[in-house]
Amino acid sequence: MSKRDYYEVLGVDKSTGEREIKKAYKKLAMKYHPDRTQGNKELEEKFKEIQEAYEVLTDSQKRAAYDQYGHAGVDPNRGGAGFGGGADFGDIFGDVFGDIFGGGRGRQSRARQGADLRYNLEMSLEEAVRGKEVEIRVPTLVACDSCHGSGAKKGTSPKTCPTCHGQGQVQMRQGFFAVQQTCPTCSGRGKIISDPCNECHGQGRKEQTKTLSVKVPAGVDTGDRIRLSGEGEAGESGAPAGDLYVQVHVRDHDIFTRDGNNLYCEVPLSFTTAALGGELQVPTLDGKVKLKVSPETQTGRMFRLRGKGVKSVRSGAIGDLLCKVVVETPVNLSAKQKELLKELDESMGKGTDAAKHRPKEQGFFDGVKKFFDDLTN
Repeated sequence: MSKRDYYEVLGVDKSTGEREIKKAYKKLAMKYHPDRTQGNKELEEKFKEIQEAYEVLTDSQKRAAYDQYGHAGVDPNRGGAGFGGGADFGDIFGDVFGDIFGGGRGRQSRARQGADLRYNLEMSLEEAVRGKEVEIRVPTLVACDSCHGSGAKKGTSPKTCPTCHGQGQVQMRQGFFAVQQTCPTCSGRGKIISDPCNECHGQGRKEQTKTLSVKVPAGVDTGDRIRLSGEGEAGESGAPAGDLYVQVHVRDHDIFTRDGNNLYCEVPLSFTTAALGGELQVPTLDGKVKLKVSPETQTGRMFRLRGKGVKSVRSGAIGDLLCKVVVETPVNLSAKQKELLKELDESMGKGTDAAKHRPKEQGFFDGVKKFFDDLTN
């Protein structure tokens, strides 16, 4: 029976690159692999045909010979380039399907490192700014004291698995294919425990709540992580432990808002102090300080107190405290106070005279007037 064209077998044309040929092969091989066709001889032959076409078309010399002479150029019985007599389809299979059917050859089983853990640590702003040493309790898996993590009863030791000989994997052969799978006897560990530890029941690990001391450096902020190497879960069969990551979360503060190394706060300012000027007491994390307010201060003005912010945990630079003054309108006025305010308002006059005392107000209404004049013109 004459052979089918290799390009037709893979469903590609002569201009197709090697990468696309591999994609086409992988798709077909997945469909017709003997593991999936369950002994169907016709489909097994089809799979061999796909393999043959793939090997030729992904070898530049064989492909060139095939393109020039057809099957005769690669048939060893006709003196062509042939398959070299030693084609290892297992290698081809491993290259393309290693990630699907259990990996490449000779892969040794290794005990898994313990999992990393995370602990959420809540702190006040003051604690985060100054730093603090805290004790935390972390539930985790630790190495068994009795068997020292081996899982075997005291006085005994794990033995090399007789099925996989310590490799953790076994090779399953079907025709000329070799597929590696996790060893069913030792579950990939490479060792078996005939006499398990009474305390951990052969696991090599047990649950325990550890108490750890964590030194939190000054200047940490929400989102910062502190890594404690080796304080995560114990590894399997004596493998290294994972790490513990302490995740910092700084609680909201009643007065201050933090932005990087700077602190912000709003400070109420009386109507008279804003107009006449004076001194204001401002809170900082180190206590109260006096702030000089100049006359005619408007609401929203920002005052900067240098060096009253947060010291950076990384660079050591110290931020500032930014105080925004908010002029407070008097409330609960007595009749006399209301009368005095009316007199003050009348004393500032109307029109042009009022503009000297309330320039923003006058500018706003001038802008409104111009806006409506423009609409009507």
